[in-house]
Amino acid sequence: MAAKPGPSAPAAPAVALPASVTPQVQLVPASAEGALDAAEEAVDLLLDSGRAPGDVLVITTGERHPWAAHELSFGEVPYWAQHDAGDDVFYADAADVARAGVRPVVVVAVNGGSDTVAATALPLARARASAVLIVCGDAQQINAVPGAGV
Repeated sequence: MAAKPGPSAPAAPAVALPASVTPQVQLVPASAEGALDAAEEAVDLLLDSGRAPGDVLVITTGERHPWAAHELSFGEVPYWAQHDAGDDVFYADAADVARAGVRPVVVVAVNGGSDTVAATALPLARARASAVLIVCGDAQQINAVPGAGV
């Protein structure tokens, strides 16, 4: 009889937050073209204020963050291993938000993509943020997204 294989790597934490835990939401107005820069500035401010890099998850709705694109060039396994290690800021595409674990701070750059992408990503980002959700993008577009709740 073969032994049961154990998990090969730590999975994203499946932390169920109490229903009463709602992250503080901040909207940083920016154009779609400037949303990634605004998100970068937000991350810099978070780190400068003493937030640990591993506390921060950055999500993009349009083009991938250059860091994510670079790291994915080495393959999905090492890319997600960095997420699981939780040692640094992690950058993910909106399509991958469901795979990401809970972090104290989630920064979303609404830097393009369809309203459907934003409508899917924003509620998932809110669920991943245990303390603060920062959304960078066009306020009218974001507030028009059903379920955005920003």
